[in-house]
Amino acid sequence: MLELPKFIAAAVQAAPEFLNTGATIDKAVSLIHEAAAGGARLVAFPEVFVAGYPYWNWIMTPLEGGAWFEKLYRGAILVPGPEVDALCGAARQAKVNVVIGVNERAPHSLGTIYNTVLTIGSDGRLLGRHRKLVPTWAEKLTWAPGDASGLKVHQTDIGPLGALACGENTNTLARFALLAQGELVHVANYIALPVAPPDYDMAEAIKVRAMAHSFEGKVFTVVSCSTVSEEIIRAMEREKPGARALLERGNSAFSAIIGPDGRVVGEPLVDEEGIVYAEIDLARCIQPKQMHDIVGHYNRFDIFDLKVNTAPQRAVTLHGAEAAEPPARAEQADSGAESANTR
Repeated sequence: MLELPKFIAAAVQAAPEFLNTGATIDKAVSLIHEAAAGGARLVAFPEVFVAGYPYWNWIMTPLEGGAWFEKLYRGAILVPGPEVDALCGAARQAKVNVVIGVNERAPHSLGTIYNTVLTIGSDGRLLGRHRKLVPTWAEKLTWAPGDASGLKVHQTDIGPLGALACGENTNTLARFALLAQGELVHVANYIALPVAPPDYDMAEAIKVRAMAHSFEGKVFTVVSCSTVSEEIIRAMEREKPGARALLERGNSAFSAIIGPDGRVVGEPLVDEEGIVYAEIDLARCIQPKQMHDIVGHYNRFDIFDLKVNTAPQRAVTLHGAEAAEPPARAEQADSGAESANTR
C-alpha cells in the first residue's frame, strides 16, 4: 500500500532586518524554531529574506541607487558559507525542512549578485541552490540571471519539494520542468511590491499564480511573501521624498497554502506579519490527477518536447593543470542533486 506524507507547512510573512545580514539570520533562526513549535515540518520564507529587496530600483534612478546596490552587495552571502551553516543548523535542530530566499554573492566576481532560493533538509543538509532565472523588470539593475543547474526537485521526508522565486512562478516552462520531475510540494516565495502599476493588485496576482500552479499540476503550493517594514520605508524616504506613499500601498503581500484543487487551505495572510499554518496531505493529489495529469497521461510527449540545459554556466572553463584542482564549495553544493528529467 502506497503511503504518502501528511504534515503541517508554515509560510512566513515577514520583513527582514533590512540590509542587516546577521540580524536577519538570527530572525530566520528564531522563526524556524517558532514554526517548528507550531508543528511545522516545512518552513517557507520570502524571496531574498536575507537580507532585503532592492526597492530603490523602483523609486530611484540607477545613479541614485548605486550606493544602495553596494550596501546590498556587501551584505550578500556566499553559498555555502557561515550564514547558510547557521540556517542548516537551525533546520537540523528543529527537524524541519526550510526554503529561504537570499542575496547570493558570486564567488568569482565583485559586483555580481544572484536572487537565490535555498532548500535545506530536516537533517540540516543543503539540498539545493536555485538562482532566479530572469530578474523581473527593474530587478535587472541588481541581480544577474541564474541558470538551470538548480532547477531541481528534491526528495525529502515530506515528499518531492521544488521552489521558484516570485515572477518565475509565471514562467510556464520553469514550472513544468519541476512538475515533470515529480514535484508534489511547491514553494513560491515573493516580496511585497507596493510600487507596482496603479491598477496592479500584487496580492491577487500572487494568489492567481499559486492557484494556477496547484490546479495545473495537482500539487500543494506554499506561498511565502515578505512585508514592507517601517524600517524599509524610512530608509527609502530619507533618500527619496515621496517614497512612503509608494511603499505604504496595501494589498501588496499574500501568503497562504494552496491545495491541489487550486483552493486556499486554511486562512491566508494579506499585508500583516505572521505565520500561516495548514495541513498538507499528499494523498489529496491522487484523484485530481485522474482527470488531468499534465506530466503523465494528460499530455502528448510525441508532440511536445521540453529540453532543459542544466549545465552550470561558468565565466571560464580551464584546461590543463589548473583544471585538475578540486571544485569550489559552491559547485559541490549542487553536485549531489539529481539531474532534471523533463521528458
